[in-house]
Amino acid sequence: MMKKITLLMVLFASAVSMQAQKFALVDMEYILRNIPAYERANEQLSQVSKQWQAEVDAITTEAQTLYKNYQNEVVFLSKEQKKAKQDAIVEKEKAAADLKKKYFGPEGELFKKRTALMTPIQEEIYNAVKDIADMRGYQLILDRASDTGIIFGSPKIDISSEVLRKLGYSN
Repeated sequence: MMKKITLLMVLFASAVSMQAQKFALVDMEYILRNIPAYERANEQLSQVSKQWQAEVDAITTEAQTLYKNYQNEVVFLSKEQKKAKQDAIVEKEKAAADLKKKYFGPEGELFKKRTALMTPIQEEIYNAVKDIADMRGYQLILDRASDTGIIFGSPKIDISSEVLRKLGYSN
C-alpha cells in the first residue's frame, strides 16, 4: 500500500513537469485477447502441458504402485530384496521428479516453448506501440492491465484499438 502511495506521489509530481509531454494507455490483456495467434499459442501450451503432466503422473503412479507392493510384501522379503525394492521405489520417484523439473522447471521445456511462441507476438505488439508512439509523439505509454497503480485512465488516451488495427486485427 505504501509503495502505491509513493508511486502515485511520484507520478503526481512528475505530471506537473510533464504538462507538455504526451502519454497514452494500452490494455495488453485486451490486445492479447484479440490476437488469434496468442489464443492459439495458449491452447498449444495448454495441450503440451497436459501431455507432459500425464507423463509425470504416470511415473508417479508407478512409484506409488511399487511402494504399495513393497508394503504388502515387506514381511516376506529378505534384507537384500527389501533394499532392491526400496532402491527401485526411490529411483522411480527420482525419475518423476527429474521429468517434472525437465518439463516444468524454471528453465524447463514449457518455459522454452512459451518463450518461443510468445516472444514474436510480444515483439510485434511492442513494434506497433512504438510506431504509434513515434507517429503521435508519445513519450510514455503505460499498460493499464498491469498492476502499476493506475486508478483511472481516460478512454480518450487508450490506444489499444489503434494498436490492434496497426497489427491488422479489427475489433
